[in-house]
Amino acid sequence: MQQDTHPDYHSVVFRDRAAGYAFLTRSTAASDQTIEWDDGRTYPVVDVEISSESHPFYTGTARTVDTEGRVARFEKRYGGAGQDKASGEGESS
Repeated sequence: MQQDTHPDYHSVVFRDRAAGYAFLTRSTAASDQTIEWDDGRTYPVVDVEISSESHPFYTGTARTVDTEGRVARFEKRYGGAGQDKASGEGESS
């Protein structure tokens, strides 16, 4: 078996600054910044833009998409099912 083929797997703190939330887990992510955790040890810290604490799906603030309005806009713009077929547009004889 080859030696030194796997990346360094170690404890890392991921910090979501938007939500003010941090959690300790194991990862291969590296960082020059460190933070002192609750257990008194110092761990590398990786700042993330979004986590489960700030993601709209997990927080319940997700927007619902108005699909009916989207369909109506599409039909208004491009014709669609409401177009009169007696006019003969698009038909070949």
